[in-house]
Amino acid sequence: MAEQERGAERRAIAIGCDHAGLALKNALRTALEQRGELVQDVGTYSEASCDYPDFAHAVASGVASGRYRFGLLVCGTGVGMAIAANRHPGVRAVVCGESFSAKMSRSHNDANVLCLGARVIGPGVALEILDVFLATAFEGGRHAARVGKIETEQP
Repeated sequence: MAEQERGAERRAIAIGCDHAGLALKNALRTALEQRGELVQDVGTYSEASCDYPDFAHAVASGVASGRYRFGLLVCGTGVGMAIAANRHPGVRAVVCGESFSAKMSRSHNDANVLCLGARVIGPGVALEILDVFLATAFEGGRHAARVGKIETEQP
């Protein structure tokens, strides 16, 4: 695979949802694709009841492996998705309900998976949060050592 292709693959965004997050996931996927982002949708694709950990693990494993730069997960609250995604080493999944948390989770915590609650926020707010999350760079510096402790220190 050419270096350019590998670089593009690493920038891709993996997205997933359960039945409660389907409509919001689809709206956000459309917005991302219209902007030219590389999006890999791992499902679900219907409103039939399903288990959120299946989709959280699919997205998180892709982010943990480096195949995707970011992940986006949508369920009713975002909480279950974040809990499941954070079980993967190297994944820092956050639930955000407003833009300030999205900005700080990227700049200070190097978050790489955004979890949204479709029963908590509407599509306009969700898109604003996603835009801030994707546009914000990790500051590094003193924050890098703190992020490193997430993976290395045990209670």
